Amino acid sequence: MTGRKILMNFEVTPDSHTLGAYLGRGGYQTIAKVLREMKPEDVTKEIVASGIQGRGGAAFPAGRKWQVVDPHDGQPHFLIANADEGEPGTFKDRWVLEHSPHTLLESMLVAAYALAARHTFVYIRGEFDQPYTRLAAAVEEAYAAGYFGENILGSGFSCDVYVFRGAGAYVCGEASSLLASIEGSRGYPRNRPPRLTVKGLFQRPTVVNNVETLSNLAWIIAHGAEEYRKVGTPKSPGTRLISISGHIQRPGVYEVEMGYSWAKFLHEDCGGVLHGRKLKALIPGGISSQVLTGHGAKVLTADSVDSLLLDHQALWDVGSSLGSGGMIAIAEGTCMVRLLQVMLRFYHHESCGQCTPCREGMGWAHRIIDRIVSGEGRPEDIDRLLHISKFNDGTTICGLGDAAGYATIAFIEHFRDEFEYLIEHKRSKNDGRLECLPEVANA
Repeated sequence: MTGRKILMNFEVTPDSHTLGAYLGRGGYQTIAKVLREMKPEDVTKEIVASGIQGRGGAAFPAGRKWQVVDPHDGQPHFLIANADEGEPGTFKDRWVLEHSPHTLLESMLVAAYALAARHTFVYIRGEFDQPYTRLAAAVEEAYAAGYFGENILGSGFSCDVYVFRGAGAYVCGEASSLLASIEGSRGYPRNRPPRLTVKGLFQRPTVVNNVETLSNLAWIIAHGAEEYRKVGTPKSPGTRLISISGHIQRPGVYEVEMGYSWAKFLHEDCGGVLHGRKLKALIPGGISSQVLTGHGAKVLTADSVDSLLLDHQALWDVGSSLGSGGMIAIAEGTCMVRLLQVMLRFYHHESCGQCTPCREGMGWAHRIIDRIVSGEGRPEDIDRLLHISKFNDGTTICGLGDAAGYATIAFIEHFRDEFEYLIEHKRSKNDGRLECLPEVANA
């Protein structure tokens, strides 16, 4: 067991995504309570008191973001659920959309009431098929039952929700790019300030929250901030949805209480590394979070994993982060140079091209890593990759270039010997094979 459950506290059945099943779990009782008993300011205060942090990657306190918006300023306000889950290794928001979309919709109503947002959006990744289908059906059910539209539950509060499908651009997971996409423009990130909570969608105050972040709100209001803080740790309250993949016996989505033992999660709940291999490295929060390895100080090792806890502070202390909750287990035998090649290919492909350092730097880094893997690498290529990565840091509007640089630096710092070996011998240190687990490749 991974601790107390908030979002996965029900049995998944073929109809658990429907309105009838959600009502059977007590669904939409929270919004009825909010509309009947609470003022918008009361809802925001409760979310602030809960201490919930954003689940999309940055871990910024959700309540503090909301406090910037004045619900009585007379302006139109917008609320957007960011369901553009494009971070490689991350698929936990998809679980919510497929199995309990009404949890998100009710929580969005709670947030919209607190923010005086008449219009709300769910920006969903274009490649999502079943999640989109189930979310769209849930929206229709909610409208038919009177939970969206005019004069909801006779309260005088009105709210609409629009499901907006993206076109598959990774950069549109960044909040300002997402807004540009909704407005009909190219999905380019914006310089800030002004913050989006001051001038966001159509230059009006806008709050963008991750699907998982929003989905917690109905539970928090129903049970209270004090009860929520009893889950997790004082600095990292609540739970996290963790999507784990890679060389692990039982990949999938797990709800894990903050502060839970990492060793128990990996070796008991997830069954350990595939085929009994040793754990070589771990990417804890999507490929934009720095890899943890068995090399150097203040990093994860196979022996020290027993002392590591699953929370933000613990990950920050070892030089990484929980990020978007996309965990990738990497077994001994994996060629880390080839793995970095896959990652840099992705970053190069997904760079929007707006910022010169990222546009040129991602292509340059991709060409270098391709050259190394093909056996044409030069000794100076390693330091060239480090130079490009460090030059990109802080020189672009969004964090794509930064993330690619952090990943590259971490891989080279911890596995420089593999890069040097491949350049010198023109083959991988791991038998020259891309497949680190031949049993899987030949299955």
